[in-house]
Amino acid sequence: MADTACMGQQITNRRLLRHQILIVILLMTGYAGFYACRSNFSVTLPLIIDDLVARGVPAAEARIRLGQIVSLGVLAYALGKISLGGLADFWGGRRQFLAAMGGSVLCTLIAAASGGLPVFAAAWIGNRLVQSAAWAGMVKITSRWFSFATYGTAMGAISLSYLFGDAIGRHFMGVLIAHGLGWRSIFVVAAFSLFALFLANLLLLKESSTDIGEPEPDVNPDNLFANRGDKKRPGGVAALLRPLFRSPAFWIVCALSLGCTFVRETFNTWTPTYFYEGLGFSQGKSAQFSALFPLFGGFSVLLFGYLSDRLGRGGRATITFAGLVFATLALFWLASLRASAPHNLAVALVALVGFVMIGPYSYLAGAMALDFGGKQGAATSSGIIDGIGYLGGILSGDAVARISLASGWQGAFIVLGAVTAFSSLAAAFFFVLQRRPVTPATDSLAGS
Repeated sequence: MADTACMGQQITNRRLLRHQILIVILLMTGYAGFYACRSNFSVTLPLIIDDLVARGVPAAEARIRLGQIVSLGVLAYALGKISLGGLADFWGGRRQFLAAMGGSVLCTLIAAASGGLPVFAAAWIGNRLVQSAAWAGMVKITSRWFSFATYGTAMGAISLSYLFGDAIGRHFMGVLIAHGLGWRSIFVVAAFSLFALFLANLLLLKESSTDIGEPEPDVNPDNLFANRGDKKRPGGVAALLRPLFRSPAFWIVCALSLGCTFVRETFNTWTPTYFYEGLGFSQGKSAQFSALFPLFGGFSVLLFGYLSDRLGRGGRATITFAGLVFATLALFWLASLRASAPHNLAVALVALVGFVMIGPYSYLAGAMALDFGGKQGAATSSGIIDGIGYLGGILSGDAVARISLASGWQGAFIVLGAVTAFSSLAAAFFFVLQRRPVTPATDSLAGS
């Protein structure tokens, strides 16, 4: 009888594992599709600038105007994260994820068909707004499929969506540019790629392990909602927000997100332009080399996600602090490079920044948000952390465009290095908080 029960448990575990792998693949590839409809702007930015110059717009003015569109798009993305992300805690992650995919396809096609900057700007801002709801939906789904003991590994794998997916997309679009495709054609290719992934998720994605007859996994016992963290839906907005807003650790993570997102968005937006103007690469090569930043970030997400689960409580804080210190050193090294320095060194340093920073960055609105929110507040926690981060990301457009014009790319790298230096101090404080023992006061605070 015992042997029969053991065999049944093994079959159940294998069945659950197969579905968990499928969920990771669907979320990873689905969110990668969003980056095809996001990185397309960065990759084609030199082409769009040339298009505007051909229409009589001065090159410097074209960069400023497009930088303003980038900033407005990031603002819409940030506000959407904060206001729309938490909706997944009430109406489910799957529904929110699919709605965001459909909206992004539509907005990307409108941008491709636009005849002038006003329509293009409206479509791009709308695209960033609808995309803002997707990540929180994914985090909500993850909370209902994976145990807290594997948050780092699961979210690390899912985070490859915006890293390897971004890298592959940038390289592929660079190849298309090298073969003569214009920016409008690349936008259309990106939209139809995301639509194909939308159909796959519509057919195969499940909200929870209960949809296949399996129990839902355990949440982190240190979550801010205490014993209420295991509930699928919150009792109301106030009950959802109060434990988060009263947690110093939560606000430190929000501050870390602010600095890290600014740095990441700056590299995502301007790396092709830096390689093209600063290093003299061709437009196609610049787009392809820009893939190294998210590619090496993807390697770090896999490695650091696994390590954080093995290190236990405080592990994510330790890795975050170390990563930001190394990112600061790499950025100041980039800023010190002279024009005669080997171009391969600059490319390698960009890849190094991606490796040491993106892994810790992926914790913030992923594994850490799950640690804070459990099943009840995972989407809200993720949305607020990510949303506040993208408020910092707003500066990656207009402000970095102006800094690069006034002080060159070296001046921009100095600013980025200062941001990661201050962020490392916040990470050190977060590490101190994480090393403190859990007390019963945590539960009473969460329940108040």
